[in-house]
Amino acid sequence: MARVKGGTVSKTRRRKVLKEAKGYFGSKHRLYKTAQEQVFHSGAYAYRDRKQKKRDFRKLWITRINAACRENDISYSKFMNGLSIAGVEVNRKMLSELAIDNPNAFKELVSLSKDALKSGKKASKEEPVKEEKVEKKAQKSSVDYSKMTLTELKAEAKEKGIKGYSTMKKEELLENLK
Repeated sequence: MARVKGGTVSKTRRRKVLKEAKGYFGSKHRLYKTAQEQVFHSGAYAYRDRKQKKRDFRKLWITRINAACRENDISYSKFMNGLSIAGVEVNRKMLSELAIDNPNAFKELVSLSKDALKSGKKASKEEPVKEEKVEKKAQKSSVDYSKMTLTELKAEAKEKGIKGYSTMKKEELLENLK
């Protein structure tokens, strides 16, 4: 049987690597072995730096916001804390853009943050949750327990804090829940 040489396949593979290495200095774009090594390293650097770029931009945004905050007599950390207390959800990228392009709008955010820090009240989403809990309790009080299964009744008894509910029979659970 004749020997099969993989000339075209190997040549195509090498050309692909050399094409990726185009523009590299010295032998790194001419010789396959050094080009392949540099292409591998370049891929690793690219992967690492895609992650690093996100960190670098976040640092830049924080630096810009901090500089604008210092001009308005507040520290970065107090400003961000005040915004969270006030319930303002603006990301750092947009805050830095505001600080650069629209200083008046940024001043308004600073005053909002300062007011929230002075009052100390958190404008959070807890109040609607409390209302939902009250509504659920009202709904539970008007529930017909006789139509529930034993496991559902035991779950209700557990929520209400009835002791010994796990060993009770259905009739006993119905009496205790009413």
